Amino acid sequence: MHIHILGICGTFMGGLAALAREAGHRVTGCDANVYPPMSDQLRSLDIELIEGWGTDQLALKPDLFVIGNVITRGNPLMEAILDAGLPYTSGPQWLAENVLQGRHVLAVAGTHGKTTTTSMLAWVLEHAGVEPGFLVGGVPQNFGVSARLGKGKCFVIEADEYDTAFFDKRSKFVHYRPRTAVLNNLEYDHADIFPDLAAIETQFHHLVRTVPASGRLVVNAREEALARVLERGCWSEVERFGTRGDAPGFRARGEPHAFDVLKSGVLAARVEWALLGEHNQLNALATIAAAEHVGVTPAQSAAALSQFQNVKRRLELRGEARGIRVYDDFAHHPTAMRTTVDGLRRKVGTQRILAVFEPRSNTMKLGSMKAQLPWALEEADLSFCHSGGLGWDATQALSPLGDSAFVDDTIDAVVKRVVSMARPGDHVLCMSNGGFGGIHAKLLAALAA
Repeated sequence: MHIHILGICGTFMGGLAALAREAGHRVTGCDANVYPPMSDQLRSLDIELIEGWGTDQLALKPDLFVIGNVITRGNPLMEAILDAGLPYTSGPQWLAENVLQGRHVLAVAGTHGKTTTTSMLAWVLEHAGVEPGFLVGGVPQNFGVSARLGKGKCFVIEADEYDTAFFDKRSKFVHYRPRTAVLNNLEYDHADIFPDLAAIETQFHHLVRTVPASGRLVVNAREEALARVLERGCWSEVERFGTRGDAPGFRARGEPHAFDVLKSGVLAARVEWALLGEHNQLNALATIAAAEHVGVTPAQSAAALSQFQNVKRRLELRGEARGIRVYDDFAHHPTAMRTTVDGLRRKVGTQRILAVFEPRSNTMKLGSMKAQLPWALEEADLSFCHSGGLGWDATQALSPLGDSAFVDDTIDAVVKRVVSMARPGDHVLCMSNGGFGGIHAKLLAALAA
């Protein structure tokens, strides 16, 4: 079968393309913006990428068009597909029917940590010899690819609450029908499609409704929003993590980089690894609880986590020039930004952190969370915002940070300002859920010069 994917460079659709290619399909695709790491992965698979939405792509005559949720009515190629009455489906629907059917699906949902936890879980199962399939919204460095079919029964998938497509406004994850579902955390996000947190809780409960009685829900015990989700009804086994004291479930004892794993107060394993931050400690607990459901012991999981190499664009060191280190991170929600800065702070101590960010997500562009930005950045020594394309005043939003915050409306201006203020020993942390205009390479080149 020949499938043509609209929006192929998104992390989900790019992973889907890799799975389809591995399954023997001919795969082509198009997108408006092509940037790493997904563009590199697709090209390495010899998948033809077409820039833009030209209607001449109908001449490819694929058997099926697979539509990403970036596509809206008015898109010229989509309008041509509709006018011609050609067959199309959504990415999650195609995945459910062609890859997930008959598999033991382990789905990782939550506002934060989905990509990292999904990568951890896939690696733990791989290390245990389960040979899982997986689809991750990033590139786990233990695997070097974002998706594969796998030879075993298990399939691990990052389960996003964002909507499926312009013609299917349900959350993506309701298509996956997991037998093991991780509910990592739950905050308000995606202001472009959800009016409030309660609306997202409803979608999470739709996910809970799809888990069979023999399945397992792995739930963060610290999240009130998730408690409300379960109060609406729960028909499966619940295993909690992040519990306190001797309460049933998994908890950690010790620092995030070296800690005991206790289950209902009893020592079950010990994790010693390179990752930082309490958020990753919780991600590890979720992973251990989920892997246990498919027969992997906590001790086996801990041994695998000691070799976990994290995901690209998660505090990834991109280079060093003149003693100044430049990092790349996918953080874009204020909570994720704060967590990322805190993780780097734990690593570098009193050395200066220069936080460079762009409010690029739909939620941030709408300004729904602009008031949280000073809180998100307060652990950084200096903050630099790329404000191009915003409909709200970033300077005013960052005013509580005083003279430690700077705003520029072009990437080149941000680079120039950062380079003028950086000094040897600094750590420049770039945060965006997009390519950020290649700012990492530009910073390193300008610093070196």
